[in-house]
Amino acid sequence: MSVRKIYFLMVLSTIFWAGAFIAGKISGSSIPPFTLTFLRFLFAAIILYFVIRRKELTLMIEKRDVPVFLFTGIIGMFGYHVLFFTALRYTSAINSSIIGASNPIITTILSSIFLKERINMKRIGGILLSFTGVFLTLTNGSLSVIRNLSFNYGDIIMFLAVLMWACYGVFSKKVMHMYSPLKLTFYSFLFCIIILIPFVIYEAPWTFLLKVPFNAYAAVLYMSIFPSVIGYLVQQISIKEIGPGKTSIFINLVPLFSIILSVIILGEAISINKLFTALLIITGVYICQKN
Repeated sequence: MSVRKIYFLMVLSTIFWAGAFIAGKISGSSIPPFTLTFLRFLFAAIILYFVIRRKELTLMIEKRDVPVFLFTGIIGMFGYHVLFFTALRYTSAINSSIIGASNPIITTILSSIFLKERINMKRIGGILLSFTGVFLTLTNGSLSVIRNLSFNYGDIIMFLAVLMWACYGVFSKKVMHMYSPLKLTFYSFLFCIIILIPFVIYEAPWTFLLKVPFNAYAAVLYMSIFPSVIGYLVQQISIKEIGPGKTSIFINLVPLFSIILSVIILGEAISINKLFTALLIITGVYICQKN
């Protein structure tokens, strides 16, 4: 596959991932977080199952590795996505995507702590720059927010979600040698679905699913197919063809596309301050990735 085609597919994938913020906002207003997470990964796991059956010989895993998949299912799928969908009920898709853009920075910090990866001075500069952007997003650029502790509830939840996803990323690095990324993701989905069952029962979906509008179901299917499966598979191909470094740089396009889609589809307002904070975070992430 040509490099130009890989670049095109990665840009397309970043649009898919950006669209997840919009789809989450649309579906989250009609479907509560546990049920929404369950539906997303139920459909995604079914699709991934058939993908794995085509690409790999077996779905078997070792019994001793069950706790590994249980942990990744809890922190990466259950933890992040329940918090993600909850956050979108209280904050804008724009804010969520800007805060979400800090994930590589938090992953870098956690990797230095748990995986003993080195952080040089340029990376420290990138980290400080990104966290300045996150800080300005959480406070809306107002010191009174800090004095009164009047942070937006959704912004704080989204930041916690990013922490969960960063933990998942760091832990995945430690176990990636045991299984293929495809199988690791599939079983993370599967264990997340199992863990969610009692929480979904608590939300009593049979009382509201028939009342959910079509666009909410369409948004769930979108999240299951495009960001969760197609985007992921393209990312794996890109890592193989052009390497993880060049692939990771494309992630910086996600908040940009999220902002554009939020304005066009959701009618959210964008300010110069929001663009500035997004630029700070993206620049900081780029500096870290280049180093």
